[in-house]
This record gives sequence, structure tokens and C-alpha cells, in this order.
Amino acid sequence: MSESKIPRIVVVGSLNMDLVVTMPRLPFIGETIEGSAIHYIPGGKGANQAVACARLGAHTQMIGAVGGDLFGEDLMRSMKKNGVAIEAIARLEEEASGTATILHTQKDNCIVIVPGANGKVTPDMLQKNAEYIRNADLMLVQLEIPTETVWHALTLAKASGVRTVLNPAPARSLPDELLKLCDYVTPNETEFLALNGRSRAVEEDPSGEEVWAGLLRDWEDKYGSKVILTRGSRGASYLEEGRMHTVSALPVEVVDTTGAGDCLNAALGYSLAQDRPLHEALAFAVRAASFSVTRFGAQAGMPALEDLLK
Repeated sequence: MSESKIPRIVVVGSLNMDLVVTMPRLPFIGETIEGSAIHYIPGGKGANQAVACARLGAHTQMIGAVGGDLFGEDLMRSMKKNGVAIEAIARLEEEASGTATILHTQKDNCIVIVPGANGKVTPDMLQKNAEYIRNADLMLVQLEIPTETVWHALTLAKASGVRTVLNPAPARSLPDELLKLCDYVTPNETEFLALNGRSRAVEEDPSGEEVWAGLLRDWEDKYGSKVILTRGSRGASYLEEGRMHTVSALPVEVVDTTGAGDCLNAALGYSLAQDRPLHEALAFAVRAASFSVTRFGAQAGMPALEDLLK
């Protein structure tokens, strides 16, 4: 596909209402502290990635589910407002919409997710909307929906020759057969270690990057997928000719890191769907993610293409 052609991206994943509580610091276990504000913001890893793709100019189709509550109405309205096609988003009247409670400080955040309708996204739903996967240039998928549904999505894409990017978050172990269906996997360091069943202590090994390079090499030999290791404020790394290459994040004033990983995944998928080489696609993705943290709110922070060309 030429770079002038608008990519077609399908996102299979979650839609949540984010309840963002801002506070000076995270509380200790058993401690009560006073927050400064609460905000209700459309989110979910799938929805965030879909909005980011649409903002960049891709034809973007979302496949997922919301509940029959007011949050569900708000989530559907937000998708449509941001230019995401919503025909394949199911409205499950007997379910509550998914929520994510985000405890946000100036430097970081932690998140608690209640799946709601996201937990009811089934392989049958995907089968009914398989045409959107078959007609896409690339599919993005995450782990806020059931594993069997993720597996079915990857199977459908593989059968149709559609490239796939799996963002393995929240972290959990996955079947080898599922992982072998992926073209690209984009874990952060914690998620990658969880997928490998290894202790986080590996990160503290004095040989550092050599250890990570070995882990990525073993992964790619075993599963055949390319690993993009996302590293927060340090950017992202990948393996090329046996050596680790890192694309550094841009120096910016951080306001909200909530949607940075989702933005990186979306921008990476957008670039790969335009057949850009990996180093160029990742540089674009890291630039987009760096831009996204300068605004408050996961979806509100997603940049338009013109923002990144300035």
C-alpha cells in the first residue's frame, strides 16, 4: 500500500468509562487521602487505540461491546464524534459498561478495571463482523476482552492475510498457539516478563540490554512475531540483527501518561499499515506517544496527524 493511501484499521477490544481521580500521590495500603478532582472520561485500551487511529486519519472500525447504561451511551457517542465507525459495537442492555478507575498523580498512575460488557465480547460477535477484519490492512487487539475472543480475532486475521498487532495488556500468560498468530507484540517490560513467566528481577541484571536482547531473541525464534518493547519515558526498543535498538521518547512536559501506550500502538499500527519500515514506523509511534502525554485524558491527548508534522 502506498503512503498516500488511507489505511484501513480494525480495532478489536474494550470500551471503558474512565473514572479519573487526581491526587498529589498514591495512597499507601490502608490509607485514606484526599483527592483534588474526579473526571469521567471515555477510555478502554481498544477505544483509545481506535480514537488515536482515527485522529491520524485512518479509516477505523471498532469491534467491541458496551452496556445498556448511560456510560454506554456516552461511549458510543464519543466513538462517533471522534470518527470511529461503530456498526460493530454491540449494545448489551442487560450488562453494565466497562469501567476503569484511574488514580492519577503528576508522575504516574495506577488502574483498576471492571470489565462489564467487555467480558461478554464473544467469538460469535467477531464472526458476525468478520468482514471488517477481512477487509482491513491491519488489526489491533488487546487483552481487556476474553482470551478466546482475542484468539479468534487473530485466527480470522491470519486466515485473511491481515497483519496484526497484539498489545498484551493487562499482563497475563497466553497460549503458545495464540502468540504464534501475531505479527507484532507490543508489551512493556512488566508485561513481557509476565508473558515469559520471569521475575521482574531480570530487569536489574547488571548486563542490562544484553539480557533483554536475549529474551527478545528467544521470543522471536519461538513465536515468529516481532517484539516492540515499550519502555515509558525511555521510548521503545526492538531487536535487529541480534542487537537492541531503542527509539528515545521526546523530552516533553508530562501532564497525563494514561493513554501513552495506546497512542504508541495506534500510531505504530497506522504506520505499518502504510508499509513503512519498522524503524520509521516506531519513530513515528514514539513521537505520537510523546505528544499524547502533554494533554489530560487518554483520548483527548491523542494527536492529529498535523500535530506530528509541525
